[in-house]
Amino acid sequence: MNAPRGRIARTRALRLSALSALTALTALTALLAGAGCSTKSDDGTSPISLITELPRVELRDDTPNLLLTWIDDKGETHVTMKPADVPAEGKKLVRVILSDREDGTRDMFYVADLTQKAEADTYVVKTMPRREWEALLEKRRAAQIAALAPPPPPPVAPSPSGGAAPGAGPTAQGVSVIVYGASWCKPCHDAEAYLRRKGVAVIMKDIEENPAAAAEMREKLARVNQRGGSIPVLDVRGQILVGFSPGAVDRALSRAAGGTAL
Repeated sequence: MNAPRGRIARTRALRLSALSALTALTALTALLAGAGCSTKSDDGTSPISLITELPRVELRDDTPNLLLTWIDDKGETHVTMKPADVPAEGKKLVRVILSDREDGTRDMFYVADLTQKAEADTYVVKTMPRREWEALLEKRRAAQIAALAPPPPPPVAPSPSGGAAPGAGPTAQGVSVIVYGASWCKPCHDAEAYLRRKGVAVIMKDIEENPAAAAEMREKLARVNQRGGSIPVLDVRGQILVGFSPGAVDRALSRAAGGTAL
């Protein structure tokens, strides 16, 4: 009688041991899965609402260690150190950086409305995602470029023979323009975008990355007695333009379409 009872007791003990091991393994698996999720890196798709708010700051007219960035109507940014130095056109939305703090320099920015003051003579300071700030800059720049662009020319009615109607003005089709510039140069990119909207073939040459392009640009400038100046430099079928001016570009394209080649 004792032998069967001993076997039954051992069987129960083995079953309890196996059940305990299974429970421990399940708990360990859940723990490892949780640890893996907590260390997942941000791939840029996390909702903005999950970003932690920045610590509160107080901004006054005499706050030290300030860098204030305001935006003009063209989408260009300007930096100053005092609220009083921000002009009226930029006071509504100003990025605030405290040079002795890292807060507000990464994914979230401090922005202030310098037209409003709260208690204790402080300005209203809020937070804004970096992506929202950059989108605002691009929106203003795009609006400025669109405002500078001339209205599209009226369609040219074909003549009975299939060609252009008598007296029709020249167009920019078939004209290519070389733009000498650099990757950091905003007017260079503005010139490229303006030309492409007009149907012009654009060849971009980076004078910092390509020494041959830099030498080529200097040679063309010397040919027209220009030995310096700023970028971009445009070559419109031999017409050398220094800087980007929509009006000057339009006149050069008109001459180029009419057959001008210097």
